[in-house]
Amino acid sequence: MEWFAQKWQVVESLAPFLLHGLWMTFQVSMIAIILGSLLGAILGVMKTLDSRALRLCIDAYMHFFRGTPYLVQLYLIYFVLPSLGIAWLQFDSYTAAIVSLTLYTASYVTAIVASAIDAVPRGQEEAARACGMTKAQRLYHIIVPQALRLTVPPMASVYVIVIKSTAVLSVIGLSELTRQGETSILRMPQDTMFIYALIAGLYFLYCYPVLRFARWAERRVGSSAAAQENA
Repeated sequence: MEWFAQKWQVVESLAPFLLHGLWMTFQVSMIAIILGSLLGAILGVMKTLDSRALRLCIDAYMHFFRGTPYLVQLYLIYFVLPSLGIAWLQFDSYTAAIVSLTLYTASYVTAIVASAIDAVPRGQEEAARACGMTKAQRLYHIIVPQALRLTVPPMASVYVIVIKSTAVLSVIGLSELTRQGETSILRMPQDTMFIYALIAGLYFLYCYPVLRFARWAERRVGSSAAAQENA
């Protein structure tokens, strides 16, 4: 009982700091997920258009952000870009975190959306073209609704990766969950393992509902698509 009482005192003393870090993690990750999803969806659709130059530019962007470590990208945006002396590239740590995570998220969402659109049977687009629909009408009415349900499972995995990637933001001084945990360990080095366990538990409590929501959304979209087919 004495051990539990001592650990409970640790939890009580650290709770305000860890919860503040969790709130910062939530803010940054949610903003990056929303902005990255919007940007990725736009680029994913553009990647399927009949423009070779556009596809090459989007491919170069995707390969860079998916093929390099996120930590390197964060360093480039926070340390390298401001050294160019351009005013609008002078980022503070909060802005750099959002910009870097948004671009990182969008690179994966772009690939997911483009692959989902390509997975829609070509016969449906050809039938829509035969009916006189424009490319925009085919995308809006025929292709995107069918591609949407294919994006849900991989998108959820990307979102969880983005949430966990916020752990490296401590290197630029952002007071997110891991940073607050490391600061707490400096105050209570004898409870290092316990504090890391608390941090891992808080990340789990954040990520698990995201996965559950994705599973619900997948069933919801699947049932809606089945109802439309039966109709």
